[in-house]
Amino acid sequence: MKMGGYDKMDAGKKIRHYRELDVYRLAFDAAMAIFDASKKFPTGEKFSLSSQIVRSSRSVCSNIAEAWRKRKYKAFFINKLTDSMSEASETQTWLEFCHACKYIDENFFKKLDSTYEVIIAKLNTMERKADTFCF
Repeated sequence: MKMGGYDKMDAGKKIRHYRELDVYRLAFDAAMAIFDASKKFPTGEKFSLSSQIVRSSRSVCSNIAEAWRKRKYKAFFINKLTDSMSEASETQTWLEFCHACKYIDENFFKKLDSTYEVIIAKLNTMERKADTFCF
């Protein structure tokens, strides 16, 4: 699980594609870690918990991508960042259920939960500084 090296903000560098955003890379890596872990969940969880947590974690990334492509419209940009934060919070809730059901261990839960706190903080900063991203 590679989730390091995301301590600098994107504002100081020229971003040409949403995949270059630190927050997108962090969210993508977290979503992939969740996907890998979900493969080990019980079969009975395939269409409930597994699909929900994979969907919400991927949605964080897709909302960042949508925000980036429509940053011409500040209100839309902010709305999609808010949606992304909501999906990140939902993912944290599903992670808590996974941990409570003993599908993931304490260390994995804590690492991903804190990763999503960083993602939410970065998205919140982007929202507050929307003028630097929008045109």
